[in-house]
Amino acid sequence: MVNYTNRVMTVMESAMGHEIAWPDRQERTVNSAHFVGLGFPGCIGLVDGTLVKLSQRPRNDDETYNDRKSNYFMNVQVICDQNKRVIYFFVGMPGSCHDLTCLRRSSLWGRLGSAQLFDNGQYLLGDNGYIPLDRLVCLYKRTGGDMDKVDFNTCIAHARVGNEHCIGILKARWHSLKEIRTQLRNPAENAYVIRWIRCCIILHNFLICRRDEWSEDDHPIELETEDDMGPPPQDARECNRRGLERRQVV
Repeated sequence: MVNYTNRVMTVMESAMGHEIAWPDRQERTVNSAHFVGLGFPGCIGLVDGTLVKLSQRPRNDDETYNDRKSNYFMNVQVICDQNKRVIYFFVGMPGSCHDLTCLRRSSLWGRLGSAQLFDNGQYLLGDNGYIPLDRLVCLYKRTGGDMDKVDFNTCIAHARVGNEHCIGILKARWHSLKEIRTQLRNPAENAYVIRWIRCCIILHNFLICRRDEWSEDDHPIELETEDDMGPPPQDARECNRRGLERRQVV
């Protein structure tokens, strides 16, 4: 059974470059046009983190995976478009890691300023688990009673519900992502769990792109909320400054 599962996953992974891809210039233009109607011209995607529960305590470094209730998780960063199609993901960091830390460890971090990924004025939308950056507009952590900031946060929440739906559908379709029944005992088992999550995301996109619509009436999804987990890293100050300026313009 294990050999057959590995063979199937290998075949699915061979299709990842086709099923999961960053939008090209034309697709980014289409994405941006959609978000104009939501008040965010230039937005090409939505970023959020989600936690995939592990059924057992990892053998090594278990404290980095657990929460206050002694549950164990792996962090998954998901970027999707307005059609709930995943355009980028990063998986493998322990559940205790801040969303911003996970994003910084991903291959996307070093390419956020790339002209191949973003045209002038384009950016991603995130929640308060991130900080404003050149290519990332996120919530105000503190509004101070400023109604303009409150309204801005409300608008972002309305726009970002698409990402919450994307993650909700992903986990509703593949129930194993609600709790992966394995124990991380060595690097090989860690790699296996990462492959499993990767294949679930590939299948999610496969169905989305072929218009296999998810009926929330028949199969309700669970939306997630995440709390801010700490201050930004010090070496991100300049990017943060430019991100604050971009958010003010938006």
